[in-house]
Amino acid sequence: MSGQVTQPHLDLKAPPPLPGGGLRVMALGGLGEIGRNMAVLEFDGRLLVIDCGVLFPEAEQPGIDLILPDFGVIEHRLDDIDALVLTHGHEDHIGAVPYLLRMRGDIPLVGSRFTLALVAAKLQEHRIKPVTVEVAEEHSQRFGPFDCEFFAVNHSIPDALAVAVKTSAGTLLHTGDFKMDQLPLDGRLTDLGGFARLGREGVDLLLSDSTNAEVPGFVTPERAIGPVLDDVFRGATRRIIVASFASHVHRVQQVLDTALAHGRKVAFVGRSMVRNMGVARDLGLLRVPEGLMVSVDEAATLSPSKVVLMSTGSQGEPMSALGRMASGDHRHVTVAPGDTVVLASSLVPGNETAVYRVINGLARAGANVVHKEVATVHVSGHAPAGELLYLLNATRPGNVMPVHGEWRHLRAHGRLAVQSGVDPERVILAEDGDVVDLKDGTARVVGHLDNRYVYVDGLHVGDVGESSLIERRILGEEGFVAVTVVVDSVNGKVVGGPFVNGRGFTDSPDAFDGVLPLIEDALVRAAADGVADPHQLQQLVRRTVGKWVSDTYRRRPMIVPTVLEV
Repeated sequence: MSGQVTQPHLDLKAPPPLPGGGLRVMALGGLGEIGRNMAVLEFDGRLLVIDCGVLFPEAEQPGIDLILPDFGVIEHRLDDIDALVLTHGHEDHIGAVPYLLRMRGDIPLVGSRFTLALVAAKLQEHRIKPVTVEVAEEHSQRFGPFDCEFFAVNHSIPDALAVAVKTSAGTLLHTGDFKMDQLPLDGRLTDLGGFARLGREGVDLLLSDSTNAEVPGFVTPERAIGPVLDDVFRGATRRIIVASFASHVHRVQQVLDTALAHGRKVAFVGRSMVRNMGVARDLGLLRVPEGLMVSVDEAATLSPSKVVLMSTGSQGEPMSALGRMASGDHRHVTVAPGDTVVLASSLVPGNETAVYRVINGLARAGANVVHKEVATVHVSGHAPAGELLYLLNATRPGNVMPVHGEWRHLRAHGRLAVQSGVDPERVILAEDGDVVDLKDGTARVVGHLDNRYVYVDGLHVGDVGESSLIERRILGEEGFVAVTVVVDSVNGKVVGGPFVNGRGFTDSPDAFDGVLPLIEDALVRAAADGVADPHQLQQLVRRTVGKWVSDTYRRRPMIVPTVLEV
């Protein structure tokens, strides 16, 4: 590869005002991470938002339920938003919609029929009634100054769309998540012809899915999974549990068809699976033969050889249905020796440890676990390198901005763009918070916006910050030590204690005996020096205990000193 793609700039300042006739892209999520996808386009003083998703927490974010994009960038401009375009119904693209609509409830939500149905079901739980605009492939509609044209794309969920946004500044094409399965189960192909036509008209800036940019070749067709599932079902003598994404209608359809062929009944397990498949069935996207479905309670009364459970939890989520089965905590399902568990999903980067924990828990219970590494029970929903090159060659973009991926994915996609003939200076590697302006046919990074993780913890949004997470990690990894001392309010002399108590630090009852005289000596010296301020005494106790614990145990727990005056 000749030339280098544009490097990220670590010293970027706030962007200047958008020049007249320019189109601005503000990346609020999905760059450098798999999740939290959100891009805000600005033109002529108006805004168009593309996707609004969540990121799921990792181990170093204890207690966090979801991570949202930082709406602070646009919260003072909510009235400027003409629409929120949703490319498809996966959580990393729609999960944050309720939190944005809490700020302005009448933002028009634009998407395909299935996407809007999934969003509506989600918003119902938040007691929000949205304003929706249903669109479909080969459909065009104007929102403010933004002319939007929609294209069919094949993905691991029905009704996914790409969107071309046309303004006088040029044409931006956002692919959403896509692949190019040539034998899709629903017959809905990625519209490569439409992309080629758009390319002839001129694509000035391409924002394209980068998830599988490191993977060579072309995607395996979904149809290849059917025979593998058939073999698994034929060899299973007891109950079969299949876990997949709760929105993967095509995979669920394959499981239903295979269960019917082998004379098994199917029960959905997991709230999101039940909800999403109900929506898909109502819209005619899921074909359910008469008499095939049973409830979980009914399934428990049937012979294990006649049952298939279709479950959530393919990513190792501890509170999902499969996660609770693996830990033995599920109310209705107990995994038994001889059961067959199929994980019909890929590993989302960052989830590997959680998934293998679930696999090991199931194996410990005696289950035969079938997953992607041992059988073709899942194919990715994202285009690998060969298909990304097809798209680049069809659209011939003037500028390319890889999106939806970790840094390794973005950089690999950038290399593909250069290989396809894009000027290296026109390949923009950006990260969350970066601002890219398209002006006179050239795209470049012009600044950076403050862009923090916004954490959802229970019912609270944004209350937990990085400092709180650092404290949680310390508590989780090192425990805490509480020290209480009672002193005379006049002279600062100790009249009670010190009392030392630890949690999550050690089980030994005499672990802190060695530090008690050190605390007493330090307080006696402080009193002799005339130090009686409780705050100063607390800091003295913290330093004394901290040094002793570090020297004695080589550990750094959270130390909570309390000085009471009498």
